[in-house]
Amino acid sequence: MRKLSADDRSILSTRTKLVLGGRTPEEQFGFVNTPIYRGSTVLAPDVATLQDRNARFTYGTKGTPTTEALELAWSELAGAAGTVLAPSGLAAITLALLSCVKAGDHILVTDSAYRPTRNFCNGMLAKLGVETTYYDPQIGSDIGRLMRPNTTAVLTEAPGSQSFEMQDIPAIAEVAHAAGALVLMDNTWATPIFFPPHERGVDLAIEAGTKYLGGHSDLLLGLVSATERALPALRQTADLFAMCPGAEDVYLALRGLRTMELRLKEAERQGLALASWLEQRPEVHQVLHPALESCPGHHLWIRDFRGSSGLFSVVLKPVTQAAVAALLDSLALFGLGYSWGGYESLVIPFDCAPYRSATAWNPPGPTLRFQVGLEGIDDLKADLEQGFAKMRRVAGGE
Repeated sequence: MRKLSADDRSILSTRTKLVLGGRTPEEQFGFVNTPIYRGSTVLAPDVATLQDRNARFTYGTKGTPTTEALELAWSELAGAAGTVLAPSGLAAITLALLSCVKAGDHILVTDSAYRPTRNFCNGMLAKLGVETTYYDPQIGSDIGRLMRPNTTAVLTEAPGSQSFEMQDIPAIAEVAHAAGALVLMDNTWATPIFFPPHERGVDLAIEAGTKYLGGHSDLLLGLVSATERALPALRQTADLFAMCPGAEDVYLALRGLRTMELRLKEAERQGLALASWLEQRPEVHQVLHPALESCPGHHLWIRDFRGSSGLFSVVLKPVTQAAVAALLDSLALFGLGYSWGGYESLVIPFDCAPYRSATAWNPPGPTLRFQVGLEGIDDLKADLEQGFAKMRRVAGGE
């Protein structure tokens, strides 16, 4: 079997890159998949190699053939100079942030960021002497008004966590780079398959591999891919913290990588089908899904994204919380649980109002976030149909 050159690989489709990425059967006695390497000690062949630490692998915290396989595959997929792994999505966020700040620095964070990201900024970074300013996610190139001489990083997330605001990432990146700041992005919703972060100006792209990379709700993993400029500090930070993901989780992620595009495209198809159906429901005020023309920020999605995933939110028309609870408790196919990106459908109620600080979150009715899995779409609609009927009965006082 002929080994492909770098030029050969550069023209391959994403689907083919996912099949080939990180695989070296010739180093694994011909076995197709890189096996699980679980260990701490790595033996050196001689004193010089031991002391110089110039071997390919030197210690378990510095990487194994298993982790290297995923890092190489993800870097190729994302168009990055390199990738580091972390034991969870949140751990990846913290590594990325810590790699570009020091005491006395200032960072800008979108007001629509994942709430645990805010908790880390308000808690740990504040204690370390790093100041955070939250900004309107729709600010675009006006981000320049908030830049300071000590602003070192701008964190973006598109679409926004739960509230699904779109951001003009290229415009933000242009202004941030002109001021010498790095641009970070939580790209978990789209993955590099549907949004190529480094092509759009992102220096550090963060991914919760727990979601679509794993695809089966059975692992925890984070990834940060980086440009040449951002990679050295990211690698150093990862080495200092030694936050190593489990070998089994990395192996499962490698297995999930092979089918991720197929699952993402099905998630997109399923998600759009259910979002469009919900948009016509009398109980629904608005569906927050960037791929729908009715969603604010749709023009940015059309311009910058190559697809959408199966996660979106819904604003209901005014109804009591008891009626919403009746809807949710009656569902048989939508689980009530956090996270997303797996094969099963999920739904959670949410409210951004208590923690938004730069923008107001004040929808006319309760809000729900849907993760659409691989169940039959008609079955999911029927489940929601009976749930809405239950909601109406409770709202009507029956």
